[in-house]
Amino acid sequence: MLLELATNVRLRAYAPYSRFKVGAALRSTSGAAHIGCNVENVAYPEGTCAEAGAIAAMIASGDTAIAEILVIADSPSPVPPCGGCRQKIAEFAAPDVKVTLCTTDGAQLVMTVGDLLPGVFTAAHMAKV
Repeated sequence: MLLELATNVRLRAYAPYSRFKVGAALRSTSGAAHIGCNVENVAYPEGTCAEAGAIAAMIASGDTAIAEILVIADSPSPVPPCGGCRQKIAEFAAPDVKVTLCTTDGAQLVMTVGDLLPGVFTAAHMAKV
């Protein structure tokens, strides 16, 4: 289900500058699916990533935790989320949550959030000792 959703939303990505379209789909712990695609902007830092879009859709729907996430792009090998998106994913997913990275040619790499972002910065780091 997530692969189909991410594949379809990837086609709607707005990537006129890089031409690198990315789709993401996640399943929240409620069982609902949420999707996102990258949206570029001529002012490059102002674009948004597919993973961030899917997370925003999840939060907007009232869900707050990721049970599984999948990302797909037309790349030679499965494309990992950028550093910022790794941190965003880790904000809403436990370290053992499954992350599937896919290419449009069918290659897949499955890992966990903990594998994706070892040494994650968490709210616990902000607690006073």
